[in-house]
Amino acid sequence: MFRRWIISVVMMIMLSLAVGSAVVASQTAQTQNPAIGIKAKKPVLGAACRGCPWGAMAEIVRQAMLPYGYEVQICNNCALPEAPRIVSAAKMPPPWKPSTNPNNPDYLTPKPPNAPVDFGTAASLRVWQAYQGIDDYAGEPPHKNLRLIANLENPNYLAVAVKADSGITDLSQIMQKHMAVRIISQSSPEIKETLAYYGLTEEAVKAAGGSFLRGTSEDLKNADVIIHNAALGNAPEYNIWLEASQKYDLRFLELPSDLLDKLAKDNEIDRGTIPLWLYRGVDRPIATVVQTGNAIYCRADAPDDFVYAVAKALDEQQEVFQWSHLNFYYNIHNVWKDRGLPLHPGAAKYYRERGYMK
Repeated sequence: MFRRWIISVVMMIMLSLAVGSAVVASQTAQTQNPAIGIKAKKPVLGAACRGCPWGAMAEIVRQAMLPYGYEVQICNNCALPEAPRIVSAAKMPPPWKPSTNPNNPDYLTPKPPNAPVDFGTAASLRVWQAYQGIDDYAGEPPHKNLRLIANLENPNYLAVAVKADSGITDLSQIMQKHMAVRIISQSSPEIKETLAYYGLTEEAVKAAGGSFLRGTSEDLKNADVIIHNAALGNAPEYNIWLEASQKYDLRFLELPSDLLDKLAKDNEIDRGTIPLWLYRGVDRPIATVVQTGNAIYCRADAPDDFVYAVAKALDEQQEVFQWSHLNFYYNIHNVWKDRGLPLHPGAAKYYRERGYMK
């Protein structure tokens, strides 16, 4: 009797373990779809929304790799500071959520693929900061397993404008005259530093009767000042300028040279010039700070043949770049370098064969 009871208990335990293993196996199969990934020639590329610079570059990668037998799966919500972390740790895409940003509706960010992210596209500076463990990545271990595949150019300018009828000719007037102004701005480090230079903190602006706005069409109608990154093309990050410059008369301002020097040094970006007629109202070249570079990057353990194929596709299919809604281009002199981010051996092999790097 006792022996029979022991056998029954053992069998129940074994059955429980088998069921548990099956559940775990089922969950693993669910979260890591074997039909998606590098081995299946369906690598997952972490990017931003379809209209955003990182998303537009992801679409270029997808199209460029089709002739080589790869069907790139794009995660359009693998963005913001989390992007390099997702690639570095081979994470699953973040859970999909409906958009709360009126400039970025849901159709720009479809539900992501159900598989870990293999490689990514992001601003070069963002990936470099993650690799070093600075700025948004301070206080966490540096993501030293990130590797560069290609650095593609994407010119970006810091632009400052006011409504022409605001009476403002210099941002210093706002605090000096205690003007109640409504400001549209971004949260990027160089813009925060610009606002601080003029004392335009949220507290000071509110104390004077002003406010900070988000950038909707209604906000543009009410805004007095816009401090925002600018580029050629219509992306959620830049369409503020296209709409505002067409609907309203703007006066574009030039920041002081000492401030521009400081912004360039503090944020590892460059001095440059907003070109004449980038937008309506830019009636002269305007000195500012600029940045360029959109990194296609991966982990150090990415297969050499896959990385080689990415580098080769982007080079041989350069005609894809000209049909993007954003201004990207391929420069053979620096496609293989991005600040100090190490180049993946698979990419290095291709660039050496082409003679782009020695």
